[in-house]
Amino acid sequence: MGEGTEQRDLNVMLVAGEASGDELGGQLMGAFQQLANGQIRITGVGGPAMVAEGLQPLFTIETTAVMGLREVVPRIPAILRRVREAAEFALDTRPDALVIIDSPDFTHRIARRVKRANPAIRIVNYAPPQVWASRSYRAKRMARYIDAVIAFFPFEAQFFERYGIPACVSGYPVVERARRIGGGHAFRSARGIALDAPLLAVLPGSRHSEIRFILPVFRRAVEILAGSIPGLVSVLPTVGNVAPLIRDAALRWPTPVHVVEENAERYSAFHAADAALAASGTVTSELALARTPMVAAYRLGALTYALARPFIHVPYVVLANLVLQREAVPELIQDACTPQALAAAVMPLLQGGPAREVQLRDLDSAVRAFGLGGEAPSIRAAREILAIVTQAKRRGPD
Repeated sequence: MGEGTEQRDLNVMLVAGEASGDELGGQLMGAFQQLANGQIRITGVGGPAMVAEGLQPLFTIETTAVMGLREVVPRIPAILRRVREAAEFALDTRPDALVIIDSPDFTHRIARRVKRANPAIRIVNYAPPQVWASRSYRAKRMARYIDAVIAFFPFEAQFFERYGIPACVSGYPVVERARRIGGGHAFRSARGIALDAPLLAVLPGSRHSEIRFILPVFRRAVEILAGSIPGLVSVLPTVGNVAPLIRDAALRWPTPVHVVEENAERYSAFHAADAALAASGTVTSELALARTPMVAAYRLGALTYALARPFIHVPYVVLANLVLQREAVPELIQDACTPQALAAAVMPLLQGGPAREVQLRDLDSAVRAFGLGGEAPSIRAAREILAIVTQAKRRGPD
C-alpha cells in the first residue's frame, strides 16, 4: 500500500493524550515510515515515544494526561486550550488523515471540533474507547465524527460496525514490545540486586490521580510483604510526567528500592522481577509478555467511582482476564484494594508454588490470544490508515 506515488506526499496528523497512546503513536509512526518509504509528513501531539520517532509536537502530553474529577476539574481551562490549539492546527494544515489515539476525553473533543468545521478531513480512531465495556451509547455519537476505527480485537470491530462506523482489526500492538523485554540478569547486576533476591515491580500508574490514590496503598502492601519476605527488593518503573512523585515516594520506601525512568530499562525491570503489583492498564499486558506474575488493582476517588460504576458492563478490567474469560490475574478494585488484600495476593506469587505456576500458564495463553507472532499490528494499522486516505483522495470530498 505504501509504495505507490499516491502516498508520497501524505500528511498525517497524530494526536495522543497520555503515555499509553504515546507508545502506540510511536509504533505507528515507525510503521508509516516503513510503508511510505519515508515519504510522509507526520505532525501532531505526543510524548517521548513519538518524539523519538521524529515528531515535533505542538505540545507534549503533561497537560492532558489526567483522570478523575479532582484532577481534571482544575485543569479544564488548560485542557480546552490544548484542544483548541490542536483542532486549529488540523484545520489550518488540512491533513490527509487525523488519527486520534486513545484518551477519548481529550482526543475526541479535538475530533468533534475538526469534523464540525471541516467534514472533508478524514478522522480515524486508533485504540478507540472501550465503549463496549462501559457507556456504549457513546458509539452512536462517535458515528457523527469518526470516519473509521482501527480496533485491536474482532469483537471490538464488530461492536463499532453495529453502530455504522467502518472498522477493521489491526491486532494488539502491545505484542510488538515483546522484543524489547529481556535482560533481567543484566538489570539485576547493574543495579547490584542479587540474582536470588526476591524482586517486586511496583507500578502505581502513569497519571497523577493514579499515584495519589494507588501509590499509598501499594506502599503499605509492600511494607506488609517486607515483614514476611526477608531481603525483599522493590523496583518502581515510571514515566516522565509522574516520575518526580515516584522519586519522592522512594525516599521513604519500606524496602531497598530502584526507580527506573528510562524506557528500555523499564522492560528489563519487568523481566527481572519475580512478581508485580500493578495498576490495571496497558502495563498488565506488558507484564504478561514478560511472564511476570502479577496482582492488578485500581482505585479512584469515591465520587468518580460512584459515577462510573453503573456504566461498567464487563466482568474484568485486565485484558488478559477478558480474553481468557476468567480471573487469571487477581483484580482488587476500589474497596477491595486494601494493603492487606494486596499483600495476601502477591505473597504466593513471590514465594513460588502452585499459584505462581498456574498464573504463568494463563499468561502464556493470554499472550497467544493477544496475537503474538505474525505481522506487526502497527504495520496493519498503518496500512489500513493509508488505504482509507488513498480511497478518500480518489473519491474526492464528500
